[in-house]
Amino acid sequence: MSMLEEIPAHLQGNGRPTQEELTLTDLKVVGHIPTELDGRYLRNGANPLTGMSDHPFFGDGMIHGLRLQDGAAKWYRNRYVQTPFIKDPSINILDPSVTMDMTCSKANTHVVGHAGQILALEEGHFPYVLDGNLNTIGSTDYNGVLKGAFTAHPKICPTTGEMLAFGYAPLPPYLTYFRVSADGKMVQREEITVTGSTMMHDFNITENYVVFMDLPAVFDLNLAIEGKMPITWSDTYPARLGVMPRNGNDSQVKWYDINPCYVFHPMNSYEEGDKIILDVARFEHIWKKDAMDFPPPNLWRWTINTTTGKVTEEQIDDRGAEFPRVNDAVIGKKHRYGYEMSMGNAGFGQVDEGAILKYDRQAGTCAEIKLGKGRTCGEVVFAPAEGAKTEDDGYLMTYIYDQHKDASEFVIVDAKSMSSEFIATVQLPRIPFGFHGSWVPATVAN
Repeated sequence: MSMLEEIPAHLQGNGRPTQEELTLTDLKVVGHIPTELDGRYLRNGANPLTGMSDHPFFGDGMIHGLRLQDGAAKWYRNRYVQTPFIKDPSINILDPSVTMDMTCSKANTHVVGHAGQILALEEGHFPYVLDGNLNTIGSTDYNGVLKGAFTAHPKICPTTGEMLAFGYAPLPPYLTYFRVSADGKMVQREEITVTGSTMMHDFNITENYVVFMDLPAVFDLNLAIEGKMPITWSDTYPARLGVMPRNGNDSQVKWYDINPCYVFHPMNSYEEGDKIILDVARFEHIWKKDAMDFPPPNLWRWTINTTTGKVTEEQIDDRGAEFPRVNDAVIGKKHRYGYEMSMGNAGFGQVDEGAILKYDRQAGTCAEIKLGKGRTCGEVVFAPAEGAKTEDDGYLMTYIYDQHKDASEFVIVDAKSMSSEFIATVQLPRIPFGFHGSWVPATVAN
């Protein structure tokens, strides 16, 4: 067996980790960085400190950040989130005592800005707070109100400034809902009744409701005892959507049956009369054969009719794409545009030909920027233009990996025109593939 065969697939190619923490200030920029962009583009990912992890989700959180100000890229930094796993790499993430210690987060999935703080998130434990230079301040339990897990995918309401979230667990309570006020105080913690213990990676909000996705990726204690990924596909667990008022309680949740599937990430959701509409990246199943079983996801639309109690399910596109996003200003509101990234036919850590996709849900079209063979991007994040007049008046940001150079670049794309001529490109060292990120304006967290 070759050395390459001994390395897990998710740690090969651009999946291979980088342990070196850098601070670079002399950055080469091609094009121009809009002067109105004052903040940080931040992206999280699983980057094992030891160089090895048994699963793509088990690496240590590393934030890759770019500070934009006054039309310049002031710095690039990459920093490990200083969790207990960094202090002691021998800790076993699947040890039950570790799982139940809410400070033992890998903090490797998402990074968001809210109420003056930058939060590094992973869905099984407490959030970790970072400063503006990506140094770790520590975990937070919101002054003792948070008792258990906190999702990696909270939703920040563009109208109220509230951060809405949830946590799931392998033991009761299986699901708990949270509301965090615009000034960063956890003002609601509500246990929600579900039919079993499932992995609920993300959820949805509208102007008046939250929508939980209770889907058949279930906990298996036997797998946990064996030290394996403790989640597997169930052919018998019912797939349902649970609708609850945003400030509601368990007794107000209404459940709607859907066809079996899995959704890691919705694009957005909103209300339209007596209907709730959700655009999601839908998998037929996950982890049915083994822990690397991920069939390609496609964009689907679910329409919940709250009068009839039925859900209409419609496939929007047949191309494989994931990490859907919208302009943060329309989260929970009716969106016209949504953005996804496509990796072509690439597997974990590999490169085919990536693309940035822009869906126009009103016109029923999809614009595409192909990145060329051997080049692929991560999740694309929207930043509004100053004085924006339309929903797509702004910029898309992402890191692109170039296999030919074995290096990366940060790009700013015109979201309205979707021109393949990028507004700006910042040349960077290789950035391993990762998960989610945010544009965090300096007015939100500095």
